[in-house]
Amino acid sequence: MAMRAVDYSPGNGATCASAISSGHMNAHVPVGDLLRAWRQRRHLSQLHVATEAEVSTRHLSFLETGRAQPSREMVLRLAALLEIPLRERNALLLAAGFAPMFPEHPLTDPALAAAREAVNLVLKGHEPFPALAVDRHWNLLVANAAVAPMLQGIAPHLLNPPVNVLRLSLHPEGLAPRIVNLAEWRAHLLTRLRRQVEVSADQTLATLLAELTEYPSPAQSVHAEMSHSGVIVPVQIATPAGVLSFISTTTVFGTPVDITLAELALETFFPADAATAAVLRALADARASAT
Repeated sequence: MAMRAVDYSPGNGATCASAISSGHMNAHVPVGDLLRAWRQRRHLSQLHVATEAEVSTRHLSFLETGRAQPSREMVLRLAALLEIPLRERNALLLAAGFAPMFPEHPLTDPALAAAREAVNLVLKGHEPFPALAVDRHWNLLVANAAVAPMLQGIAPHLLNPPVNVLRLSLHPEGLAPRIVNLAEWRAHLLTRLRRQVEVSADQTLATLLAELTEYPSPAQSVHAEMSHSGVIVPVQIATPAGVLSFISTTTVFGTPVDITLAELALETFFPADAATAAVLRALADARASAT
């Protein structure tokens, strides 16, 4: 696995998003409409895309308007150039009349045994600090032993599978009442989710964003904004042992060809101060003694 930066470019309006969303659900949407929508979503001109794809601007225009049909190789070339997610690349192939190329196995499938072992090694190796794996919709797939103590006091209905990590964090009956810097952390999570919606055109994420935005929002702390200046945003959680402060990182598979792996992310939390590290190590020692 490798750390990978993602460019979350702004979208290009409802028409673009609608075409992509429809194409994801319906192979009858013309492939040209989908290609144009993804190009517009990436804010790229026909000239730029045609140059990078080594075709004429006229040919690309014909592909987008349906006057010409792309080959399978051209669909994949343009999809890679536009950084289209693997799931949506399959939708493009179907719209162009070709079979999907990228498989999708559940994480429990024997075909993903090596990847599953890698995930487990990362999560276990990160203890005594919290770490978890989520899918593309932020549903919890697996977590290490350090996560459970952070979830005490959360409403049971939020812990019923599938557990959505963002909903768990911001819901009034979730972690939100215990997050000391809730306004700051909420703004960080919503910004991140908003960018994911823009880059992916995923309707489920858009619905989740609308839901989370409606949750109660405390006043933003000016001091918090000035303290971190957008470089790093910690989450500070009140616990019986005191306020625990974490910084987080996201890890993804570097070269996935399976949709499940392409959409899987590991969220790892590190102590932001020595006091937090000490508490987490003490909790781990207590769990070890209990077993």
